[in-house]
Amino acid sequence: MEAIMELMRSRHSVRRFLDKRIPADVRERLDVCAAELNEKGNLHIQLLYDEPDCFNSRMAKYGRFENCTNYIALVGKKAPDLDERCGYFGELLVLKAQELGLNTCWVALTHGKSKAEIASGETEVIIIALGYGKTQGSARKSKNASAVSNISDNSPAWFKQGVEAALLAPTATNQQKFSFTLDGDKVTAKTGLIGACLKIDLGIVKCHFELGAGKEHFQWDE
Repeated sequence: MEAIMELMRSRHSVRRFLDKRIPADVRERLDVCAAELNEKGNLHIQLLYDEPDCFNSRMAKYGRFENCTNYIALVGKKAPDLDERCGYFGELLVLKAQELGLNTCWVALTHGKSKAEIASGETEVIIIALGYGKTQGSARKSKNASAVSNISDNSPAWFKQGVEAALLAPTATNQQKFSFTLDGDKVTAKTGLIGACLKIDLGIVKCHFELGAGKEHFQWDE
């Protein structure tokens, strides 16, 4: 458990990358992970390597991206829960990339057109920049656990660690508009009503919470 928490603590958003190719063995491990996540999440996640056009645009320059030639396209069949699933399974791939020594950044708008294959009935929800960062990024300001949950001194250790993990999750513009409520062994996760990419963020923070708390300790109360 501590290993995954340390992985979350070390991962920060990176927009400036080295001009360095991702080697074949690393690509293979990422591709295998993506295939497994597609199966579990009923998604069409795609990894695009050595493709400079998506981040060679005015919007990408506005977002201050540099040397970004690899990215992950989160694609799936249109459905009410698609954004949340993309957040959840996309973050699992982000953490795998971090484990393999790569850096990432979730990108909603500041990029050009991706080269992902989008079939009939599918949509591209969001993309994730990928590569070897010029730096490892930096930690951002974070809310307190009490601001995003009903945590108390009497809360079980697993809930406290789940909330801690959720606070390490990336959210759009670092908005952290989510909350976790514990009732018995059931946990309710909610997001705010106004903000960017809220359902994607919900999937990301639920992923972190599960990894931190351990799925064996609770049930989601939907």
